[in-house]
Amino acid sequence: MANDTFVYVIYIRTSADKLWEALIEPEFTRAYWYGCHQESDWTKGSAWRLLAPDGRTTDSGEVLDIERPRRLVLSWRNELLEEFRQEGHSRATFDLEPNDDVVKLTVTHEIGIDGSKLIEAVAGGWPSILSSLKSLLEGGVALANTRHWPKGL
Repeated sequence: MANDTFVYVIYIRTSADKLWEALIEPEFTRAYWYGCHQESDWTKGSAWRLLAPDGRTTDSGEVLDIERPRRLVLSWRNELLEEFRQEGHSRATFDLEPNDDVVKLTVTHEIGIDGSKLIEAVAGGWPSILSSLKSLLEGGVALANTRHWPKGL
């Protein structure tokens, strides 16, 4: 795997529609994504941003592709930390593949910079967020470490 790409695959016992809703609806994302929520009208070409619980924009970009409930592609720039913001826009792709009572979710986060600090950071963040999403959808409760905004950020 190139050091400018991070891929994570997780299987979640749910429907594609429910997983899609959990990926984009604020009441879901706040529960498993450190209290954050997204804003967008979820159409191709529309603006997108992720907001911290205090209202700061942590990440922003554009909806590059959207096929409900199968695929979402976002341009993604971190706005919170200067070292990440300077790297410019990355690309996050969410592919949903239903199979019986589970959905295979593949998240690919990539940028055209070898040794990207952003990709290094998301490689640590996505597994916690997506595991918490799985816990929420399958068991009704998100993981404790992703329910609240991290201290010091």
